Amino acid sequence: MQPFLIALQFLTCLPVRLRSMPEPQQIGRSLLYYPLVGLLLGGMLCLLGVALGNAAPPLKAALLLAAWVWLTGALHLDGLADSADAWLGGFGDRERTLAIMKDPCSGPVAVTVLVLVLLLKFVALWTLLEQGNLWVLLAVPLVGRSAMLGLFLTTPYVRPGGLGQALAEHMPRSEARLVLGLIVLGGVLMGAGGWVALAVAACVGVLVRRALVQRLGGTTGDTAGALLELVECAVLVGLALLG
Repeated sequence: MQPFLIALQFLTCLPVRLRSMPEPQQIGRSLLYYPLVGLLLGGMLCLLGVALGNAAPPLKAALLLAAWVWLTGALHLDGLADSADAWLGGFGDRERTLAIMKDPCSGPVAVTVLVLVLLLKFVALWTLLEQGNLWVLLAVPLVGRSAMLGLFLTTPYVRPGGLGQALAEHMPRSEARLVLGLIVLGGVLMGAGGWVALAVAACVGVLVRRALVQRLGGTTGDTAGALLELVECAVLVGLALLG
């Protein structure tokens, strides 16, 4: 239970209290519950979507996106902003990129990327709601957090110290592969929508991972958060285009 609570506390702003200080092994195991936290977030968004009833799709999409950001504490958007600033300002240099990523200030590149990602999410949600595809609210947070699990499973962690290192070092890899396998199976069984979500997430994940390995030699917590946001955005847009 403790690893699940660790994941819930880290990935959401829900009032979760741990019974004791987590052990490194428990922190590592918490990665296995990231998809479950995504499913929980998706369920809450679905309930909100149902509660909003026949509200106009633009308003409904805006309220759902606002709730989405609030529930996650904008944690991953912060990672996306830091990564965007560092990627451009690093000029291809590993150490400069990592140094900029630690700077809490956001430059114009970060602001531009955040606006574009949130705009795309909003319009895609609006489109999907008009199509009656409320189920995507359940699937997209699940896929996004599964992408984080896949990233930590396949990519070295390059910033020593902190939570990310404990996640990478103590993650039970065989169980992580099993979790990802079950998620892929579930997506396949969902039909065309599931296939699209899996394919888009896989493509974005491979491209982002390749860029991270080439520039940094691995991932950081910020770039993992950036991956989640990019996967969620791309899957929403892909499903909206599928119609």
